[in-house]
Amino acid sequence: MARAKARTGIKGRIAKKKEPIKGRKADSSLRQQIVELVTGQSHLQEDIGEVAGLVKKDLSEIADLVAAKLAARGRATAASAGQAATAPVDAKKVKVTTLENTKLNVVPLNWKEVYFTNCPMVSANNIDQELGWCKQDFKTKGIDYSYFRSRRENDWYPHYIHNLDNLIRFGGLFPPIQVHADIRRTRLLGTTWVYEGGCMAVRIDDPIYRMKDLKGKKIGLSKSMNQIKNDWWRIQEHMGIEHMLMLNDMTVDDVEIVEFPYADDWYNDPKMLAPLINPTDLWAARDHKHDLAFRPLETALLKGTVDAIYTQSKVFQHIQEDTGRIRMIEDLTRYPDYLMNIANTPAVITCTDVMAEKHPELVVIYMKAMIKVGRWANANKQAAAALLDHQTYYRDPEDTYQGIKHVDMVPVLSPMNLKCVEYGKNFMLKHGYMKNDFDVNEWAAPEFLEQAAKELLEEEWARITTSKLPTTAAPLGIGKRLG
Repeated sequence: MARAKARTGIKGRIAKKKEPIKGRKADSSLRQQIVELVTGQSHLQEDIGEVAGLVKKDLSEIADLVAAKLAARGRATAASAGQAATAPVDAKKVKVTTLENTKLNVVPLNWKEVYFTNCPMVSANNIDQELGWCKQDFKTKGIDYSYFRSRRENDWYPHYIHNLDNLIRFGGLFPPIQVHADIRRTRLLGTTWVYEGGCMAVRIDDPIYRMKDLKGKKIGLSKSMNQIKNDWWRIQEHMGIEHMLMLNDMTVDDVEIVEFPYADDWYNDPKMLAPLINPTDLWAARDHKHDLAFRPLETALLKGTVDAIYTQSKVFQHIQEDTGRIRMIEDLTRYPDYLMNIANTPAVITCTDVMAEKHPELVVIYMKAMIKVGRWANANKQAAAALLDHQTYYRDPEDTYQGIKHVDMVPVLSPMNLKCVEYGKNFMLKHGYMKNDFDVNEWAAPEFLEQAAKELLEEEWARITTSKLPTTAAPLGIGKRLG
């Protein structure tokens, strides 16, 4: 009964908030807000004097200055997210991005080129972007393998809507689900499960110690006003909040959900389209582990606009706890039910149906590389953690190691992982985050993973027999399915 109640939708229960009061006096709280806005933005330190000069003015003017400084440096992402967290606003006053008012840009299709994209999360592809094994394998076949943003002609939208036929994506779960359901047909090639379910974060000194203490309290929920792409951040928050409420015999009726709409319109901003050879280049250019652009509701929590927010277990959790201003009262990774640990996970590999049908050999080359990198990572977890630390939101390499030491880095299409994909898909469908349904087992394309494993086994057999026998032994001739 508790489970049934907890799945009552959040829609229709969003609290309407008044606009912030104008012209309030500058006090210690306001000065602290300024510090929060600047904290983590090392490139703004030179401007702190200019910001401080506005202490006696309205906070919105200070926020405008910070946003302008960010935009001037080509950091539209940070500006958008920062605006989302300042205060809840009327969604009608926030810019809505649609296909009608947006021009998408991609390079012309060339099958001598294969592009990749990933999220800053735990995956074999994130490790390979440092090792370069996949690029080398493609190079031996005369194919150029590059990060999709290495070309200025590509905006950021292919990462979310897969509008490049020759793109392979290894990243968060929710965007590719919506792509396959509502935008275009793709193939599910592999998955990687991680244990990052989510926490409920509160202010350090508030008398809130259990989920039940949140009854009647405010929980923040972000809302992207970009209708082109999937609002994965919100879905992750939404799912995590409902899971934590349900596991504590509560529903959304017991709390007040406060929405934070934001424009989220930077994906084709010319200032954001400088070519990037490697995704790590993006994170190296900013202190991403301490950049509040990647924790958009944290400012609202610390200001007291809301009483609690969702955050990811381990990754963001430890960085936020280290501030000494935030603590966690619930953690979904404590529960044995792996469905409760879905947090835009498992990470999934997808390609377009066009690539799968016209050039399956390109897909197999990619999957072989992911298997090889995954095996190396499993055997060298400390080294893998050091590479992932450049991109992810764990505290440091040791924290990353603790987060991945039980993770199988070799992509799989296991029954458990497919059930997690199905659960995520069903949640999105139920709550209106996608329009059309589909069968996850039909989406999965295990033939590419199987072929990649077979070819690797044959290559290893040839290598071993060449070194042990006078002549290379005949191929194994594997004809049956593996596993």
